[in-house]
Formats: sequence, structure tokens, C-alpha cells
Amino acid sequence: MKFVKYAAFAAGTVAMLAGTSALAQTTLRIQTHYAPESLSGKNAAMFIDDIQTMSNGEIQVEMFYSSAVVKSVETFDAAATGILDCDMTGGAYQTGKNPAFQFVGDIMGGYDTPYQQLSWLLIGGGKEDAQALYNQYGMQLVGWWVVGQEALASTKPVQTAADFKDWKFRSPPGMETKIFEKLGASPIVMDFTEVFTALETGIIEGADASILANNQSMGLYDIAKHATYPGFHSMPSDHLACNKSVWDAMPEHHKRIMEVAMEKLGLRQALEGDKANAEAAVALAEGGVTIHNWAEEDRAAFRKAAQDTWPEFATTPEAKALVDSHLAYLKVLGLVSDQ
Repeated sequence: MKFVKYAAFAAGTVAMLAGTSALAQTTLRIQTHYAPESLSGKNAAMFIDDIQTMSNGEIQVEMFYSSAVVKSVETFDAAATGILDCDMTGGAYQTGKNPAFQFVGDIMGGYDTPYQQLSWLLIGGGKEDAQALYNQYGMQLVGWWVVGQEALASTKPVQTAADFKDWKFRSPPGMETKIFEKLGASPIVMDFTEVFTALETGIIEGADASILANNQSMGLYDIAKHATYPGFHSMPSDHLACNKSVWDAMPEHHKRIMEVAMEKLGLRQALEGDKANAEAAVALAEGGVTIHNWAEEDRAAFRKAAQDTWPEFATTPEAKALVDSHLAYLKVLGLVSDQ
């Protein structure tokens, strides 16, 4: 009799769990602009494997690399309108909607390391400040992954601020164009996936694309034999942002799995970026690429141009609020003074 009761209980438990699992299914279509063979692409794949494994298969992801569905700048809207479910590019692509997105995408001239920038988001109140912006556009900010300071690729030397004079280069949309124009450069906004061909055909003389290691993996230094490293000008915060209706419908444990996995991705991306850049710098120098490590006075000239541009670009209440949030936290970290 006891065996029969136990068997019935066990069968009921299995049925209950099976029913729960059937109800707790999340299927997501996510696009990133990174190629699968790049460091960032490999870490994106790690994130997908993590959330699928930790959810015991309850979360399933169809991942699109290299902006395979829509252009990089269109990924956010594709997720907001249901063509995709989540955007794994960056907020700075959306500055045309609201300049506030610049200050969750790439503040430029602010933080020195990805760890400082991540700390604003996670413990400095940044995520709460940014979430209101994302929610206005039907999206939920899940987290950041920050690979570190980017390196410039150039077909001519870029060893001082003066070398930016008339330098024709690929720039992402947003505040960066204003900063580089102040330094005499000629930025051309184009999609991330068009950089290699534009360099190869001479449409541009250089590019702000990604970190040194990612630029190397894209083959940029096969054409452009000059690089800035260590980087100083740009440290984009790539985001995971999901359609808010899709996010709100997800079970709480699925949301938690994705949030925790994003924190792991953020740390792993920064650590691996440090290592990969150091290795790339050695390999590129040995291969004939000239590495330009800018002097402090030239770095200071860029930081001044960047920080002078923040208030000029912050033309909406949301943008001003985010600049104030960053400045308050930069002061806590000792990176900006009150004077």
C-alpha cells in the first residue's frame, strides 16, 4: 500500500514538474552586430549557452550575428516592434531618438576602465536611471557588457591630437562626431559591418570600430598599419535590451537567470578584453603595425573636448539627468573634481 501511495505521489510530482516546465518556456530572437569569430561574438555565444543551460532548456535562443536580420542601428527598433525580441548592440546607436542614449551607450572621455563603468550601472544607480529611458521606447535594459577602451585603426599615423586634422574616418552615430570635429577630423557615420570594405576601398582613412583585438580579428590592420593603444577615446557599453512586453511576460526565474548571466558576461568581457588586447598589441607590432601610445597631454586634450561636448549634446531632460548621474558617480570615483 505504501509503495502504491509513493508511486502515485512520484507520478504526480513528475506530472506537476512537467506541467510547470511546459508553462515556463521562453524563446528569444537576439541580434548582435559582432561576428561569431570575434572575442565579443564568442562571449555572446557563452552568454547564450549560460542562460540555456542554467534554465535547463526552458530558455531557448535563436542568435543572429553580424547584424544578419537588420542593420546594426535598426536592431533596437526591430526588437521594440517584434521583428526580434532582444537587441545586443549598443545604446549609442539610438541617439537619433533621444541624445540620452549616448550616455548609456558611450559617455566618452569619462571612465578609465570597464570596471568603473560597470560599477556606475550596477552599484551607482545607473541601471535605475537608464531604465526609465529604455521603458519609454518599449524596451527593458537587462544589462551591459563592456569590453574596454577602443583602439583606432588608421592608414596614416595618429600619434597626437594634431594628427586628427582632416582625418577621414568611420564614426558611429552620436556625440563622437561632434568631439572629433572639434579636433579637426572628418567623421563619416557608417554601419559597423561596412568598416572593412570602406577602408579597403579608400573611402575612409581610419575607423573607430572596436577594441584592438576585435579590430585585428576583423582584418582592419591588414589594411590600416597604425593603431592607438592603450585606448582612450571611446568605451562603448554594449547592452542587452529586450522588448518590454516579452520581458514582462517571462517567468521571474528566467529574468533572474538572464540578469545574473549578464553580470558574468560583463566581467568576462572586460577580463578577456584586457588579455586579448595585450596579445594583439604584441602580434600586430611584430607584423609591422605601428602602435601609438598617446602622451598624457594629448589624452587630456581629447578628454577636455569630450567633456565640453557632454552638456552640448544633453539637450533633453533624460540626457541631462544621465549626465548628472554620471558626473556624480565620477566624482565619487575621483575621476572628476568639483572645480
